[in-house]
Amino acid sequence: MRQVTVYTRRGCHLCERVEGLVRAGRRSAEFALQFVDVDSDDALQSVYGERVPVVAIDGQELFGYAMELDAFLKKVSL
Repeated sequence: MRQVTVYTRRGCHLCERVEGLVRAGRRSAEFALQFVDVDSDDALQSVYGERVPVVAIDGQELFGYAMELDAFLKKVSL
């Protein structure tokens, strides 16, 4: 099963949009899902700074800032 990780932070409108798309993607594809608040860890904050949201599939960062559902489904279904 593919592992999807969404790096996000509270109060980020782009994060909320991408989170909604990823959740919607679960209706069409099966994958494990984890949300990570980058502000919860100093190391993550250093890595991502303001560069959120970031969506990784099986550890590979594939989408940032914006994402289209069709593109996400193609990648997660490979």
